Amino acid sequence: MNPGDRVRVDRTDTTYEGVLLPSSSAETLVVKLDGGYNVGIDRADAEVEVLETDTYEIGDRGEGEGDSEITFDEDLPTIALISTGGTIASTVDYRTGAVTAQFDAEDVLRAVPELAGRANYRGRVVANILSENMTPTVWQDLAAAVHEEIERGADGVVVMHGTDTMQYTAASLSFTLDASVPVVLTGSQRSADRPSSDNVMNAVCAVEAAKADHSEVLVCMHGSESDDVCALHRGTRVRKNHTSRRDAFETVGAKPLGRVGWDSGAVSFRRDVAERGAGSNGLSAALETDVELVKFVPGTDASFLDVADGASGLVIEGTGLGHVNTDWIDRIAALVDDGTTVVMTSQCLEGRVCDRVYDTGRDLLEAGVVEAGDTLPATAYVKLMWALEHTEDPADTMRRSIAGELQDRSVPWT
Repeated sequence: MNPGDRVRVDRTDTTYEGVLLPSSSAETLVVKLDGGYNVGIDRADAEVEVLETDTYEIGDRGEGEGDSEITFDEDLPTIALISTGGTIASTVDYRTGAVTAQFDAEDVLRAVPELAGRANYRGRVVANILSENMTPTVWQDLAAAVHEEIERGADGVVVMHGTDTMQYTAASLSFTLDASVPVVLTGSQRSADRPSSDNVMNAVCAVEAAKADHSEVLVCMHGSESDDVCALHRGTRVRKNHTSRRDAFETVGAKPLGRVGWDSGAVSFRRDVAERGAGSNGLSAALETDVELVKFVPGTDASFLDVADGASGLVIEGTGLGHVNTDWIDRIAALVDDGTTVVMTSQCLEGRVCDRVYDTGRDLLEAGVVEAGDTLPATAYVKLMWALEHTEDPADTMRRSIAGELQDRSVPWT
């Protein structure tokens, strides 16, 4: 009896039937019922009959720690499935009732049988963390893992990731990789034990997006409240805009780059994308982590910027067109004089920084602040880490679009 088997469990006067899932406890059986709910059952108090065995063929472990291969059909494309943890790779710990990251890549495939027959899967685990524990070091490890999978012949890569910080990781991969095949991040707003879970649809649509003809870094998540379509967002223009809705992710400043139909699996794009094979599959994973991201709010003393003393870079979320209290300007100028690259973004969700309209903005430019246009603050933070390591003039790089992060014009919903 193994996870993925269909089982019937008799317990006293109650019978459960469903798919056996991995459990966080050796004493507990976890069964996904046909209605979508999971149930935890004490092994000592149950009689189990296997109705149908799991048909997945799991190959030998690869050279890297945590590697595995699950093969379906030699004629299908190969998709590397990389797990970093998060809700999409979570199960319920029935000792506490809490959702915790437990699955490795094989478990995700077993938990989403709808993935069968769509591709050959090569799985590996880079991290098993919830996304609030993500770090730039893990971003670098992930970039190296994606690069290695592409070098090994993967036709596309799907990264399973927690949703709360997915936009940062998507941005990091956009800058550190010159991918030659699709790299698609996906996650789940609601865990697999809930009937309203989005894990199956998001995972399946991400695989379809990873098989398509492009070489973009994308985020694939629900595109509406219904189970009809997944939206494809460019990794440098995406933001999580709701805490719990399944369609929480939005492309800022435009409609999503593309979509995947749930029923058809068809992938379509509304704007030009980099073609498959366009990238060199180069890797520039090094990041300067001595970068701070701060948000200006009314009444904050200029001493707040002491956090950036000696830092290589500072990104500020200013108000409106990119403003801060005039008391901050001398402190910013001192940071620039000390060698800190100071970049201005806006707290507004739409539009771009323009510090030439008001006196405060002009004074900030005089102090040496770099305008980041309509680059999102989170993206600017990651981009500056990358630019400080890989470019001779990081300030100039922050003014130019490298991975679609900086639009030529700020025209909503184009």
